Amino acid sequence: MKRLIAAAALTLFCAGLAVAHDKVVVLEAKNGNVTFDHKKHAGVKGECKACHETEAGGKIAGMGKDWAHKTCTGCHKEMGKGPTKCGECHKK
Repeated sequence: MKRLIAAAALTLFCAGLAVAHDKVVVLEAKNGNVTFDHKKHAGVKGECKACHETEAGGKIAGMGKDWAHKTCTGCHKEMGKGPTKCGECHKK
């Protein structure tokens, strides 16, 4: 019985991670909203901790304008792909 419960918990946990990877998030901003496709970014740099506090993902500590500009733009420049100018992320 314990194994059945553990298997069910693991299945639900993995299903939750799979759903999280498909999210498209719209971040509201004065100069135009930013649409973030999580599925497109999952696995970038090989780990969730590139953006999240833990390998399991979850909330991003310090997420805000300054964090996003430093982290997102910095990563795009480092990787040599993705938007790096204001209007390429911010859409009115």
